[in-house]
Amino acid sequence: MELQLVNAQGQKAAGFSVSDALFAREYNEALVHQIVVAYQANARQGTRAQKARGDVNKSNRKPWRQKGTGRARAGRASSPLWRGGGKIFPSMPEENFTQKVNRKMYRAGMAAILSQLVRDSRLKVLETFSAETPKTKAFAQKINELGLSGTILVVVEDLNENIILASRNLPNVLVLLPSEVDPVSLLRFNYTVMTKTAVEKIEEMLG
Repeated sequence: MELQLVNAQGQKAAGFSVSDALFAREYNEALVHQIVVAYQANARQGTRAQKARGDVNKSNRKPWRQKGTGRARAGRASSPLWRGGGKIFPSMPEENFTQKVNRKMYRAGMAAILSQLVRDSRLKVLETFSAETPKTKAFAQKINELGLSGTILVVVEDLNENIILASRNLPNVLVLLPSEVDPVSLLRFNYTVMTKTAVEKIEEMLG
C-alpha cells in the first residue's frame, strides 16, 4: 500500500509504498488489549508493601482470658480480623507483575495499531522533521502548520538537542525515536507524526 507524504507546511507530497503486513492489517482488538495490558504490567515496580500480623506494632499479650467473658476468644490484637491488625495476604515488594508476550504476537499487535491509525487518518508521514533552534515557540509553530490538534506523538529518526529542548515544554507533544515507540503511546495520542525514515526503521524492526 501507499502512504501519503506531507511536507513541513502540511501540504501533500508524493506518496511512498510501505508493507501491507504492517500498515494494512485487520484490527484485532483482543490482541491489542493483551499487548497493552502486558506493556503496562511490565512497567510496574514492586514498591508497594503491606504489613502481615507479625509486622504490626501490637502487643503479643492475649487480650482477655479464653473462657468466661462471654466474648469471642481472641489470641492477639494483631489479628487480621481486628481493626489495625495485619493483612491476611499482604502485598510484598518482591511481587512480580511481568507478563510474557511472544515476539510474533507483539509485532502483530503493533501492526494492527499502526494499520488502524492509517484507516482513521491519525498517522501523518513527513518527508523530514527538524528543529533549527531550541525554541519552543518555533517548534509549536511547526506543529500548528500541520493542522493537527489535541495530543501529538512525533517519531523522528534522530533525536538531537534542539528537538529535545524545543519540545519538552509542550505538554501535549511527545517526541520519541522509532526504537522507543510502544503500543500505549500509539493509542494514547490523538495523532502520530512520523518521518519517512522513521517509518522505514519501524518497518525494519517489526517486519
